[in-house]
Amino acid sequence: MGESIPVNEKLSEIFLQLHISEKSGRGVPIIVSTYGKDAITFRENSILVTIPFTRIQKVDKKVGKKVDEKVGESTEDRPPLNPRRKAILLEMTQNPMITEPELASKLGISVTAIDNNISFLKKNKYLERIGKRGGYWKVL
Repeated sequence: MGESIPVNEKLSEIFLQLHISEKSGRGVPIIVSTYGKDAITFRENSILVTIPFTRIQKVDKKVGKKVDEKVGESTEDRPPLNPRRKAILLEMTQNPMITEPELASKLGISVTAIDNNISFLKKNKYLERIGKRGGYWKVL
């Protein structure tokens, strides 16, 4: 009937939380754009998706430029971002499940500094926390 129903609801929800797929059924293009064409294999009666559980720590120039342009945009109702806040958003884009202590370690600053920057980002609608423990960061 043309309606896609997930076989495994739990797995579907995990993919949604990791921003790998969307409820509207555009998961395949998102997976291909994130992990490349080799992540998807079309079979006769199924689609095989192979997703690495390790995240790429360094962003290539092309992707980094796109992220930096989007993250650096300012609108009339939002103040512009400094390099540290851009770096925080970039890390959260790469790993939405990252914790504040992990961010502090990666960026070489204190957890208090991370907390203050996150407060600024949430207040100015650059960032949203989805869920509490076990939740994830949604970069707006």
